Amino acid sequence: MKPLEEILRNAARSDKTIVLSEGADPRVIQAAVDARKQGIARIILVCETEPEDDQSALFDSIEGLDIHRPATSPLTEELAGLYHSMRKHKGVDPDKAMQQALTPHVYAALLVKAGHADGCIGGAVLSSAEIIKTAIQVIGVADGAKLVSSFFLFLFCEDHHARKGACIFSDAGLVVDPTAEELCEIARASAQSFQELTNETARIAMLSFSTRGSAKHHAVSKVQQATMLAREADPGLLIDGELQFDAAFVPEVAQSKAADSPIEGNANVFIFPNLDAGNIGYKIAQRIGGAKAIGPILQGLSHPANDLSRGCSSEDILHMIAVTTAQSVHKDTVAKAGGKPA
Repeated sequence: MKPLEEILRNAARSDKTIVLSEGADPRVIQAAVDARKQGIARIILVCETEPEDDQSALFDSIEGLDIHRPATSPLTEELAGLYHSMRKHKGVDPDKAMQQALTPHVYAALLVKAGHADGCIGGAVLSSAEIIKTAIQVIGVADGAKLVSSFFLFLFCEDHHARKGACIFSDAGLVVDPTAEELCEIARASAQSFQELTNETARIAMLSFSTRGSAKHHAVSKVQQATMLAREADPGLLIDGELQFDAAFVPEVAQSKAADSPIEGNANVFIFPNLDAGNIGYKIAQRIGGAKAIGPILQGLSHPANDLSRGCSSEDILHMIAVTTAQSVHKDTVAKAGGKPA
């Protein structure tokens, strides 16, 4: 688990504050406590009700772990005003804005938007659709980003894995049927996400059921066009497509099917042509392949906000806290570099 251990260590060197919007869930509480014990991030738990006495005593004993109840928080009025200013053009009046600010996952996103926190996480209880919609509406799209998409960070660390290390599957959780232009943006964003999380060079495979024109179909043409657009937008990318998965992952197959491929069968960023392929592919890798999957992780937002699976464990949430912290650290690095990725 070396890549994950590195992410956890790097997160512990920062002093970021991450908001968990479902603070009454036992898995979320356990992850919050573990995150503080490991020094990964400062934590705000958003709860609708007062914690039980034993929980309250536990929280009070842990420095850097705070509880916010929107109904009594001194920040709620400020956050409601912020929401109203952002959404009044959509017909949101002050009463509706206050109602929204009292909602835990909206409150959490507003804390990030207002600068009181560095990132937020939800989805252990609420649906992905609700968490992602709120992130886009409240936190907003990053400057220069044309699309919000998602990825899963995969860790291949078991003895049976032929190749050890980290890779990204994208988009496996959000964009249903991307155009060639959107696929290009997903590839470029995923390359940046991989590099910021692993400090390794991204080697991008644009996946298809065809390799280098072995089949003719409009779905193949879309991947070919997306690859061309990505190369034109960023000539420094190590990218190839269209490729079948074996030609992207197995050097011997790549030598046979795409001998001049710049990624040489060693891709670590896999871009799927649509959500059907991406979602099916990631679940096969996780459930049959035994790989560790972290995600879906969102990319393209102005500040980090991430979604959880409703079947997540406290360990899954802990890992997402570390990833969200890493995204915030990278955002600061980019800002100090004048808005250009380091």
